[in-house]
Amino acid sequence: MMRIYLLACSALCTVSLAAGAASAQTQDQSQASVPAPTPSVPTADTAPQDEHSDIIVTGSARQQRRFDVSYAVNSLSQADIQKLAPKSTTDLIGTLPGIHVEATGGEVQNITRVRGIPTDRGFLYYQQDGLPLFQELDGWFFNQGDGMNRLDLMTDRIEVVRGGPAPIYASTAAAIANVIEVTGSDTTRAKVQATVGDTGYYRLDAYQAGPLGGDTYYAVGGFLRYHDGYRDSGFPSDRGGQIRANIKHDLANGFIKLSAQYTDDHNVFYLSIPTNDPRNPTVSLNKYIDYFDGTLNTPELRNVNIRYRDATGAIQNQRGDLANGRHMQFGNVAVDYEGDYGDWHVSAKGGLTMGKLHFDAFYSTSNPVDAGIFASNYLTAARTAFGSGITRTGYSFAGTGGQTPYDPSTDSGLVMQAQYRSIQTDFYSSQGDLSVTRKFNTGIGTHDLRVGSYGSLWGQKMFTAYQNYLIQVRSQPRLLDLAAYDSNGSVRGYVTDNGSLNDAVSLNAGNVDGRMIAAYGTDTWDVTDRLRFDAGIRHEWYSYSGYARLTASYNLGNAATLADNNTRGFTGAIGQLRLKQQATNWTAGANYDLSRHLGMYLRASRLEVPQNTTIAFNFPTPAVIPTNAKLYEAGVKLAAGGSYLYVTGFYTKFDPLNASFAGFNPATGRADVTTTFIGTAETKGVEADGRLRLPGPFSIAGSVTVQNPRYLNFSSNTGLDGSRANGKQIIREPKLFLNVRPTADFTFGTTDVSIYGRYDYVGRRYTDFFNSTALPAYGAFGLGGIVSNGAWQVQVVGDNITNAHGFTEGNTAGDRFGQGVPTAIFGRPLFGRNVRLIVSRKW
Repeated sequence: MMRIYLLACSALCTVSLAAGAASAQTQDQSQASVPAPTPSVPTADTAPQDEHSDIIVTGSARQQRRFDVSYAVNSLSQADIQKLAPKSTTDLIGTLPGIHVEATGGEVQNITRVRGIPTDRGFLYYQQDGLPLFQELDGWFFNQGDGMNRLDLMTDRIEVVRGGPAPIYASTAAAIANVIEVTGSDTTRAKVQATVGDTGYYRLDAYQAGPLGGDTYYAVGGFLRYHDGYRDSGFPSDRGGQIRANIKHDLANGFIKLSAQYTDDHNVFYLSIPTNDPRNPTVSLNKYIDYFDGTLNTPELRNVNIRYRDATGAIQNQRGDLANGRHMQFGNVAVDYEGDYGDWHVSAKGGLTMGKLHFDAFYSTSNPVDAGIFASNYLTAARTAFGSGITRTGYSFAGTGGQTPYDPSTDSGLVMQAQYRSIQTDFYSSQGDLSVTRKFNTGIGTHDLRVGSYGSLWGQKMFTAYQNYLIQVRSQPRLLDLAAYDSNGSVRGYVTDNGSLNDAVSLNAGNVDGRMIAAYGTDTWDVTDRLRFDAGIRHEWYSYSGYARLTASYNLGNAATLADNNTRGFTGAIGQLRLKQQATNWTAGANYDLSRHLGMYLRASRLEVPQNTTIAFNFPTPAVIPTNAKLYEAGVKLAAGGSYLYVTGFYTKFDPLNASFAGFNPATGRADVTTTFIGTAETKGVEADGRLRLPGPFSIAGSVTVQNPRYLNFSSNTGLDGSRANGKQIIREPKLFLNVRPTADFTFGTTDVSIYGRYDYVGRRYTDFFNSTALPAYGAFGLGGIVSNGAWQVQVVGDNITNAHGFTEGNTAGDRFGQGVPTAIFGRPLFGRNVRLIVSRKW
C-alpha cells in the first residue's frame, strides 16, 4: 500500500507545486502579457447549438472543434443524454457508429465491441476528466466502463473517440470514452429530477453548482435509485447510488480542481435463458420462461453455501445471496491542474481509487436436456456409490429430503444446470499524468508539440468460488435434488447436495500488483489554415508481481452425496507471478479542409495490448504473446448550420487472436478434437453519423455502421486444420447496425414541446466460430416526448414499444460449436416494452 500513497502524494505534490509556481509567476510578472484564453467549453446549461461548434478535448493536445480534428469523435451533452434517456452508459454509447453494444445484462456488466475487435469490452477505455478510475479495462469481474461510470446530472458530457489517437492518450485503448463532470461558474444553477418506471423503477437525481467566492467554484450531485428489474428475479434488481463533487479555483493563468466520488450500488446481472425446447426447437418455452421478463435468477439462491477445502484440510463455507448482485463500493479523489506559462501549457492530473466488489450471479452454462435422459445418466454412478440395490434415480425439490417429489413430465420435461458464482475483489488504482505543450511558428506553418508521462500503480486481491446447480426450466426456478432410490422407494443417497450438482467446481484466490510508466509525445503541424498533419508515439513499461493459491480436486467425504466427490480445494502451495512487458503505440494522421463546411482526413494507428493482472490465475505463467491492433481510417466531414454528416471508412486487424474450437483431424477424417488455434480478426467497414435539420420543426439524426468482421488464417501446432473458421463472421458481430432518431420541435407560447422516435436495427450475428447457429436480425422502436415550461420539464420515454423479439449473446458457456440448430434457442433477449416518466425542475 505504501506505493499507492507515494504515487498519490507525488501527483498531489506535482499539482501543488505547479499551482504555486503559477501564483508566484503571476505575482512576479504582473507586467507580463497574459496568454490568449483557451476556448470555453460548453456546459450542461449552455449546450452547443449545432455539432459544427462542439468543442473536443479528448485525444487532442488542446481544445478543438469537432470539425477540425482528424479522427472520429462524438460529444454527447447532458441535453443529449436527457433526451436519449439510456438505461446504462453502454446503452448510451450504443447510439454511436462503429461501436456495437449488447446492453441486455442490466445496468452494468454489458458488452461493447469497437470496429470489430473481438473482445467483450472492445478496448473501449473509460476516463473521467482525462484519467481512468481504474487502470485496466476490466478488473476481476468488474469493468471500468458502465461498472464504474454511471450517468447522473453531474455528467456534463461524454466525448467518445474511436480509433484515431486513442492509443496515445490511454493504455490499451482502441477508443476512449471520456466522462466530463459539471463544474461551477459565476452563476448558481441546480436541478432536481425524479424518474418512475413501470418496471418498479424509482430514481432521484440532483445537482447544484455555483461560486464560492474568490474565483472558486463548486459542483455537487448524484443519484439514489431503486429498481425491481426489467426481468422478475423475485427480488430487487438495482439499489444504491453515488455522489460526486468538485471544487475549482481559477488562477490568472489556468485553474486547479479537486474532485471526489463515492459509489455504493447493487445491480443484478441478467444472463441468457433458453427460449425453445432443444428436443424440438419449434416448441417454445415461453409459458415457462417469459421471453421478455423471465430469468433464471431465483429467490432459491438467497442463502447459498459453497463448501471447499482449505490448505489445512478443513472445510470452509463461502456464503452467497443472489440478491446481493454486483455490489460495487469505491471512492475516488482526483486533482487536475492546467496552466499557461508564456508559450508553454502545463497539465498535471492525479487520482486515487480504492474499493471492493462482492459479486453474486447465476450464470447460464449447459443447455436444457431431457429430464429422463439426464437422470438415467447418473444411474451407474449412483449404484457404484450407494450399492447395487439402486433401481432408479428421481427428482425432488431441493432441501425436502426427497419427500417432495418433482415430476418434470408434468412441467417442461426438461432440467438444466447453471452456475452460481461468488466473487470478491479488493482493488486500488492510482494514476498520474504530467504533460507540457508548446506551440511555435516555423517557416512552414506552426507546430504544437506535447510531451508527457503517465504512471500507475494498481492491484487486486481476488477470491472466487463457483458451484453448479440443478434447476427446473422455468422463470425463478426451484433447485432440484436427484436422489438414488432402492426397490422399496427409499432414498439411499443423492447425486446432488441440496440442489448442488458439483460443490466448488472452481476455486481461485490470489493477489496481483501492477506498475506502469509511459512516455508519450505528439506533434500537430498546421501547414496552412486548411492542411494539418499530426503524429504521436507512446511507449509503456509494465511490471507485474503477485501470487495465486494453487488448487487440486478433493473428496470432502460426505458419503451421502456425489456432489462433493470432485471439489476444488487449496493445496497450500503458491504460484508466484513475476512478469515484465513493454508496449509501443503510435498514430499518424492528416486533415484537409476544402472549405469551412467540407473536410477530409486520413489516419493510421497501432495499439499493442499487454496482459492484465488476472494473469496470476494462469499458473505457471504462460509465454506472453503480444496482441496488436492495427487501425486505419479515412473520413469525410460536412457541416452547415444545424446539419452535419461524418463518414469514416475503417480497417481493423487484430493479431494474434487465440481461439478454441474443434479442428479437422486428417488422421481420422473428423472434426472431433478441440484445440487452441492462432489466427487474426479483420474488419473492414464504413460508419456514419449525422443530423439533417429540415425546414420547419423537423429534424432527423442517427448513425449507421456497415462492416465485414471475419476470422482469418487460423493455424495450430497440433496438426489440426482450423480453416473451417477462416472467412467466417466474427462471433456476435453484425455486418450492419444502425439507429435513426426523428424529432419534431414545437413552441406554444412559453411552452416547448419535443416529440421524437428511435429505431434501432442490428443485423444477423452468429454464436460460434463456424457460423452454424444464427442470432437473427432485429429492429426495435422507441418513442418519447418532452414538454418544457420555464424551469419545469416533463418527459415520457418508451423503449421497445412493439415488444420486438431480439436475441443477443447466445449461451457463451457452450456455444463454441453452435447450438445444434440453425437459429439460436438460447440467449439474452431484449427487454420488453417499458415506460419511464421523468420530471425535473432547474434553478
